[in-house]
Amino acid sequence: MKTERGVLLLSALMSVVVGSAAVTAASITQSKAILLDGLFNLIYFLVALVTVRISALTNQPDDRKFPFGYGYFESLVNAGKGLLILGVALFALVDALIALLGGGREILAGPAIVYAVFATLACSFTAWTLRRSLGHLDTPLVRADYENWLINALISSSVLLTFCFLPVARWLGWYQILPYVDSVLVIAVVLFCLSMPIRMARGALRELLNRAPPRDLRRPVRAATDAALADLPVRQVEVRMVRPGRQLYVIIHVVLPPDHPIASLAELDAVRDRLQRAVSAVYPQQVTDTLFTADPRWAEPCNPER
Repeated sequence: MKTERGVLLLSALMSVVVGSAAVTAASITQSKAILLDGLFNLIYFLVALVTVRISALTNQPDDRKFPFGYGYFESLVNAGKGLLILGVALFALVDALIALLGGGREILAGPAIVYAVFATLACSFTAWTLRRSLGHLDTPLVRADYENWLINALISSSVLLTFCFLPVARWLGWYQILPYVDSVLVIAVVLFCLSMPIRMARGALRELLNRAPPRDLRRPVRAATDAALADLPVRQVEVRMVRPGRQLYVIIHVVLPPDHPIASLAELDAVRDRLQRAVSAVYPQQVTDTLFTADPRWAEPCNPER
C-alpha cells in the first residue's frame, strides 16, 4: 500500500468481493438491504477501474492535448461516483417505501447474519488499511475511497445488529413486525449515507465549474504571496486560484508603478520563482503563473462586487 495505484486496486478488489458476496446472499435471503449493499459495491468497483487509470493520468504533466493537465479528470470521476451512488440510493429508497406500504417482505435471518458478519469485517479491514495509507497518500481519490469504506463499515455493522434482532423478535413472538424489518433497514441505510454521495458530487462539480477552493486554503496562499512581494512597491495584487482534484492553479497579477525600474527580464523571473516557492510551501502540488502590469484594469476581476 505504498502507492496510490496499489491502494486503489485494493479498494477495487474488495468492492467486487463484497459486492459479489452481497448479490449471492441477497438471492438466498431475499433481502433488499443486502442487495442494495451489493449494488453499491459493484458500482464502486466499476468506477474504481476508471479511478486507477485517472490516478495515473493526474501524475502526468500537461501536454498539447490537455494544456492544463489532467486534474479535472479527478473531479470528473468523483462527480460520477457520487451521482451513481446517489441514483442507486434513491431507487432503493423508492422500492423500500413501496414494499413497506405493500406489507413488507420476509427474509432468512441466518444467512443474512452470516453475510453481515463477513461484510462488517471486510469493510472495516479495508477502511483501516486506507486510513493508514492516508498518512503518506492523502489524495482526493484515496480520501474518497476511505470515506466510502468507512461508511460501508458503519452500514454493515448496523445491518448486522438489525439482522441479529430478527431471531430475538421471533423468540419474543413479535411476528407482526418481521416483514417490515428489511424495508425499514433499507430506508435507514439510504437516509444515513445519503449525505456522502451528495457531498462528493457537489464538491467535484464545484471544482469542474472552476469555483475557488475553500477559504482555509485561499487565505494562506494569499498571505504567502503578500509576504513574497513585500520588498516591491506593489500598487495592487490579484490572486486567482482553482483546484481541480489535487492540483492547485494560481494566477497572480502584480500591478507595479509605471516608473518602476526593471533592469532585465531575469529580475522579474526571480520574483516569479520566489512567488512559486512561496505558494509551494503552502500547497506543494501547484502551478503558479505570475503576470506583471502597470495598468490595474488588467488585474481587476470582471465583477469586483462578487
